[in-house]
Amino acid sequence: MTEAIENTAEAGYQPLIICFACNWCSYAAADLAGVSRIQYPPNVRIIRVMCSGMVHPNLVIDALTKGADGVLMCGCHPGDCHYREGNLRAESRAEAIKLMLQDFGLEEERYRLEWVSASEGARFAKVVTDMVNELKTLGPSPYKM
Repeated sequence: MTEAIENTAEAGYQPLIICFACNWCSYAAADLAGVSRIQYPPNVRIIRVMCSGMVHPNLVIDALTKGADGVLMCGCHPGDCHYREGNLRAESRAEAIKLMLQDFGLEEERYRLEWVSASEGARFAKVVTDMVNELKTLGPSPYKM
């Protein structure tokens, strides 16, 4: 009986994604998706940061251990960073974040790093949609309160 209740609860499960989006490209892409009326799930909460390279791994882990089901980091394409190499710093930090996820008993799929330029509103919507679908198959975070 308890198993049937859990399956019913998970059927309506909607994951929460925290998205750190760089000001110059990815945030503009999210804005373009909105003004272009491109549909994507409302499961994402966007936090505008000046550069994806400025997001410390502890912020990602904090989000995941305080109730978020996934974290999406969006930055400029390599070579297009407004701060020269900030996105490369984010890429190198991604490896450290994946190791930290293992330490916390979380799946690697709960964190995603994507390059999305200002003109790629449709790509931003697709990335969010894909991540929501992937998180639905994983189920709620074990840290969900």
